[in-house]
Amino acid sequence: MLAASVMFLTACNPAQEKRSGPADPAVSAETANMLAGLKAATEKGIMFGHQDDLSYGIDWVYPNGESDVKRVTGDYPAVYGMDLGDIEHRAPVNLDSVPFEDMKIYAGEIWARGGVITFSWHVDNPLTGGDSWDVTSDRVVASVLPGGESHDKFKLWLDNLADFLGSLRDENGVAIPVIFRPWHEHTGSWFWWGQRLCTDEEFIALWRFTFDYLCGEKNLHNLLFAYSSSGDITGKAHYLERYPGDGYVDLIGFDYYQMPDAGGRSFVREVDRVMGIVTAAAAERGKLAALTEAGYEGIPDSLWWTGTLWPAVKNHKISYALVWRNAHNKPGHFYAPYPGHLSEKDFIDFYNLPETLFQKELTDMGLYK
Repeated sequence: MLAASVMFLTACNPAQEKRSGPADPAVSAETANMLAGLKAATEKGIMFGHQDDLSYGIDWVYPNGESDVKRVTGDYPAVYGMDLGDIEHRAPVNLDSVPFEDMKIYAGEIWARGGVITFSWHVDNPLTGGDSWDVTSDRVVASVLPGGESHDKFKLWLDNLADFLGSLRDENGVAIPVIFRPWHEHTGSWFWWGQRLCTDEEFIALWRFTFDYLCGEKNLHNLLFAYSSSGDITGKAHYLERYPGDGYVDLIGFDYYQMPDAGGRSFVREVDRVMGIVTAAAAERGKLAALTEAGYEGIPDSLWWTGTLWPAVKNHKISYALVWRNAHNKPGHFYAPYPGHLSEKDFIDFYNLPETLFQKELTDMGLYK
């Protein structure tokens, strides 16, 4: 039963046809306009993004209108990342203790000023009861597909996810467009949906079922879907071996962090190399490309922004580069500068580059118009 279901889900030819417009053909006008605006923005520069930018930062948590990026530059990032981990349980807060009700408020504020929202989902392990990082079983993906023992639970979790995504509306009732980035870093094996935890066919079936359930069964049409690998990519064939098809993806990217024992030259070399692979694949398919997660924990290099991050991405036509969060309760775990940080001045120089785009540029562009 399960094997037959996987074969059926992965044999859908229509969705494999090249589609440079929205993957969901029924997307709202606002979502289609956002995709067009994102593509237009790549002609002007690269958007800067920050995870949980409005939620908390160094020495503050959940105040109205606060942002470490804004405290340094006077401007917000162009792209705002948030995570939906624990929404599957209808918990009041996500895995990093951000209230979901606050996320709705942030989404409305970001939409009103023309920013971009991207959601990741560190979803718990439905088979074992562990978290996203529980890789004790290689049967989890198979278990959530049709015919699997966790399928009904997984559908309930998708229902809870859909209820939240569908609740993102402005004061006029317009569904707020967002980039949804599920099943990320799948080429690694640290999440239950990772490389060694499921077959290519199972991963593709998982992606397609998620897409079809949210857009079809739940009638959500405010989503752009992002396919995002880890950075250990050997070539285009490796990058695309679990690609679910052009009819299921709007943006492709990868995640890459500078490690403490690796110099900036290594980061520049590897990001530049993998970005070349990803942007070539994006161009062939009419998709956006992005550095979907990046950063250097603690940013101990005073010139990291203009000396490492910018050289790594400046020669590539990408939509955005997003750095990870500034944890308020985990000392040293931050990826954007704050007032007084040793890289503050260099970040301002990075901000002032003509090709880096922050919120003010996006507001002027009118991304959703």
